[in-house]
Amino acid sequence: MIIIYHKNNRVLEIDCKDENIGFSQTSIIETLFEIALAYPEKLIIWCCIDFKSNLNYLKIQNIFHHHKIMASYNLSENLIISGAIGYVEESPFIKVNKKVNYPTWIMSSDIGGVYASVLIALKDEVKRINEFDYFLNSMAKLAMPNGLLCYSEPQLVIGIPNKVPKYKNNLFVLFRFVKQHYKTRWVFGLLLNLFLYERKLAVLPFLFSFFYRKRKIDKNLLEKIEVQSTKKVLNTGTVDVIIPTIGRKQYLYDVLKDLAQQTHLPKNVIIVEQNPDSNSASELDYINSENWPFMIKHTFTHQTGACNARNVALSQVDSEWVFMADDDIRIENFFLELAFNVIKKEGSEQVTFGCYEADYSQKNKLKQRVQWGSFGSGCSMVKSKNIKSILYNLAFEFGYGEDSDFGMQLRNKGNDILFFPEPEILHLKAPIGGFRTKPILEWGDDIIQPKPSPTVMLYKQLHLGKEQINGYKTILFLKFYKIQAIKNPFVYFYNYRKRWEQSLYWANKLKGKK
Repeated sequence: MIIIYHKNNRVLEIDCKDENIGFSQTSIIETLFEIALAYPEKLIIWCCIDFKSNLNYLKIQNIFHHHKIMASYNLSENLIISGAIGYVEESPFIKVNKKVNYPTWIMSSDIGGVYASVLIALKDEVKRINEFDYFLNSMAKLAMPNGLLCYSEPQLVIGIPNKVPKYKNNLFVLFRFVKQHYKTRWVFGLLLNLFLYERKLAVLPFLFSFFYRKRKIDKNLLEKIEVQSTKKVLNTGTVDVIIPTIGRKQYLYDVLKDLAQQTHLPKNVIIVEQNPDSNSASELDYINSENWPFMIKHTFTHQTGACNARNVALSQVDSEWVFMADDDIRIENFFLELAFNVIKKEGSEQVTFGCYEADYSQKNKLKQRVQWGSFGSGCSMVKSKNIKSILYNLAFEFGYGEDSDFGMQLRNKGNDILFFPEPEILHLKAPIGGFRTKPILEWGDDIIQPKPSPTVMLYKQLHLGKEQINGYKTILFLKFYKIQAIKNPFVYFYNYRKRWEQSLYWANKLKGKK
């Protein structure tokens, strides 16, 4: 490990236990690459000299448990990229929970680190500039979708000092960053949203941004960096499978047969069967009539709803891991074995796997392991201890957003979610079971129908920043205009505002449900 102490973009000191390291460059960015080329296997840490006493040496090796991790922690009052970036990006990586390890491309020069191998791979792709913070954010933003795991990590720090001011919100920097890292239309969107919601007419920053070219990197650059985590995530390796089901007897039977043939057998399969008919009984006769190589825990309930069913199932888990499945998937015999192999290799405790219909286009499938912005309730494996204190929010029942909300609960407890393209799951998209009835929504009879759906609004209120919500409001306004009947723009604006307010009203009412 090599530690570079710096201030004002200049190197002041280099610390390495193995040897004394000199440096020919005073620029922190140039020195990073110089040291990376000289010591290609080393972990390189940067630390502002003001925070030297706050660097947590003892946790560093645990944080950087494999070579495709970049992490930092911001000790300053603000960042070089202002919160207005939320007008442009709606992902969960913007509103950072600084109390826990949290996935984000938003990096800080205060304290952080990355392996030399990553810097070497990106040395000709990420343009070197004078501003260290901008460079770090640019590198993370470009590399995160291509396999680099990026985090805000509070364990890098001991005894967090009083925050100090560092950057003032600079619209020139913001517009430049958007122009270089997003599609050009978002520069126009940022200009519009700043005017609509902050009454800022940022014409000069907008125009100056067009002097900068878009940045991009080869998506395969990091593939040659081998990943082998030193983090131990498997102990017993036991796994329970949870499956909510309703009216899909044969499809569920096929899933059970697939599980019975696994080379790594589950310990328990937890089935929550639903039928709203109060006079009905279970139709899953094969649970008892056939022999299964695992325990089947079967719950039959007249209460419908995937959120409730999954909560009932989760309360019965007693294995180290949980495979959260759907009742209309198919998996190969070695699925669980391969899943644990990649989990062990990556040191990940939350994984969503590629889950596609049979005719899904190969070119549209995500081919790389990446940090995932959502969560798949029917195609994920999670370490049980990480979900002991969280549940599916019943406010989302029969609506949209329960998967994403569950994923955000995981992230806000310090548990990142990775997407693995393999082993792949086949999703049959079975026809709706015969026992389903169309749910009666509380707002179904409203004269003014909410837009967006109140559950969508609820998710955004719970997990996004105000700029992200306002940016979404603008995009929805523009997109919805094309497909609705009102073409008078003034009448449409009035109607849209009413429907948005109605959505807010119901979202606030839903917050009381759990």
